[in-house]
Amino acid sequence: MNIIQTNNLQKSFGKTKALQGLNLTVEQGQTYGFIGPNGSGKSTTIRVLLGLINPDGGTAEVFGKNPVQDAVEIHKRIAYIPGELALWPNLTGGEVLDFLGRLSGGADQKRQAELVERFQLDLSKKCRSYSKGNRQKVALVAAFSAKVELLILDEPTSGLDPLMELIFQNCLREATKNGQTVLLSSHILSEVEAVCDTLGIIRQGVLVESGKLSELKAIPGTTLEEIFLKHYGEDLAKAGERHD
Repeated sequence: MNIIQTNNLQKSFGKTKALQGLNLTVEQGQTYGFIGPNGSGKSTTIRVLLGLINPDGGTAEVFGKNPVQDAVEIHKRIAYIPGELALWPNLTGGEVLDFLGRLSGGADQKRQAELVERFQLDLSKKCRSYSKGNRQKVALVAAFSAKVELLILDEPTSGLDPLMELIFQNCLREATKNGQTVLLSSHILSEVEAVCDTLGIIRQGVLVESGKLSELKAIPGTTLEEIFLKHYGEDLAKAGERHD
């Protein structure tokens, strides 16, 4: 079963073409690494999948449903961490978790308490006092303790130190073992390689590479970095020339 399906998805902002015929498929149970640099179309894709914006052309489905028309039903089955995270400054971390739990239809309280301990999070502090990393931890605890089928994570480890990133990776593996599907949007190749079984590389709003990570790396000596540079090496070379 396809949890996420887009066909010829198109979206422009003025003269900027953010998506130019994107065809994306995420199957049930996959941990899908959606990679590309800033401006490649990752966040725009996610906003379409969440029903936050309408595409200009093509179609998008989540759980076989329309993200805009069926937004309420879809959102009950999803936990989402945005790339630009903002929390309510006057609420404590604990109050935010309670509120987000009610929005998602309930959290696994035992799991939540375990995650709070693992991420070393003080829930008694108000969000205004949290560092970027601690705000990110609140979102991660909320997502991983939610009783949902799909996790959509947009640059979820921004602000985390290396130890917390390893804990995040372990939590993601546990989510997959529990049958959840994951769409992980990231520009960190090592992170994607560590936790994802399926890969999609987006360039200028088009999916230029996709498949099982093990199959893409099956050629001896092939690394994820080499796969990525096959599509972005020219861009990096031009950037280097501009700085010479």
